[in-house]
Amino acid sequence: METPVSQNVNVDAAVAIKQLVDNVEKVIRGKRRQIEMVITCMLAGGHILMEDNPGTGKTVLARTLSQCISGDRAGEQVVFKRIQFTPDLLPMDLIGTHIFDDVNKEFVFKRGPLFCNVLLADEINRASPKVQSALLEAMAEHQITSGDTTLKLERMFFTIATQNPVEMEGTYPLPAAQLDRFFMKIFFGYVDEATELDIYREYLNIARNLTELTQVLSMNDILDLQAQAGNVFVHDEIVRGVSNIVRGTREHAEISLGASTRSGIAFLKCLRAYALVQGRTYVIEDDVKDIAKAVIDHRLVYKNKDARQKALDGIINKETDRLAKLKLY
Repeated sequence: METPVSQNVNVDAAVAIKQLVDNVEKVIRGKRRQIEMVITCMLAGGHILMEDNPGTGKTVLARTLSQCISGDRAGEQVVFKRIQFTPDLLPMDLIGTHIFDDVNKEFVFKRGPLFCNVLLADEINRASPKVQSALLEAMAEHQITSGDTTLKLERMFFTIATQNPVEMEGTYPLPAAQLDRFFMKIFFGYVDEATELDIYREYLNIARNLTELTQVLSMNDILDLQAQAGNVFVHDEIVRGVSNIVRGTREHAEISLGASTRSGIAFLKCLRAYALVQGRTYVIEDDVKDIAKAVIDHRLVYKNKDARQKALDGIINKETDRLAKLKLY
C-alpha cells in the first residue's frame, strides 16, 4: 500500500495559509469554509465562481482577499482590478484596444484591466455572452489576443467572479464553455443568526478592518504555495476515484452533459491545494467528498431539477464509500 511521503505540511505554508485565512476573517464573519474554498482555488491555479443573492458578501470577500495579497512586498507588485459587468460592457473594455499614438504616428495597444494578478469580475452574468466569452482565452490559456497581437498575462492570474442567481431579472446564463473554465463554483449563503447579529453590532469595526487590512502574502509567497500544492501526494486509488466520478457523470441517466477530462484535472489540482489548506501534504478520502460538488456540479447539464438534487450526490457518495472501505491511511 502506498503511503504519503510526509505526514506534516511545510511549516511556512501552514503559517502563511492560516495567517491569510485569519486576516480575511477579520472582515468576513462566519464563512471560513467559503474562504478556504477560494484560497484552495487560488493555490490550484484556477478561477472561482461565487453565486448567491445580492448583499451576502461575495464582493467583499473578493476585495478582502485581494487586499491581503495586493501590494508591493518583497519587490513584487500584486495588481488587483475590479470590473463591474453591465449589459453595455464591450470586450475591448476587458481586453484593451489599439489607439493611435500622435507622437510616433503608429497604433499602440492600450492594455485593459485583464492585465492584472487578481481580477474581480463582479456580477459577471449581467454582461452579454459576447463579453463573457472574452474571458475564455484569458482564463484557459493566460493570454489575450487582439487582432494579430497575442500577449501573455501575468504569472499569477486569478479570477474571482460573482454572479446573481439566473432567475433574477437582467441576467444572462453563462455558457457551458465559460463555466468549464472555473475550477470551482460555490454558493455563499446567509450567515447563521448569531453571526448576523454579531455583524450588526460590529459593522463599523468590520468596515474599519477592511480599510486597514495590510498585505500578508506577496506574489512570490502565492507562487511558492502553488508549487507546494503541486507536490502534494495523491494516492492512486484517489486518482481512480476522481476518474470514476467524472466518468459516472457521463453515464448517469439523468445527466445529459457529463464532466470533461479537463474537469478531472481541475479536480486533482483542487484536491492537492485543499489538502495543503487543511495542513497536509497528502490527500485523504474526505477531501474528495468535501470539494467534489464544488468542482463538478456547475459543469453538468441535468435533464430536470430533481436530478440536480440527487444525481451527482449519488455518484459522489458511491465513490467515497468505496474509498472509505479501502482505508488508505
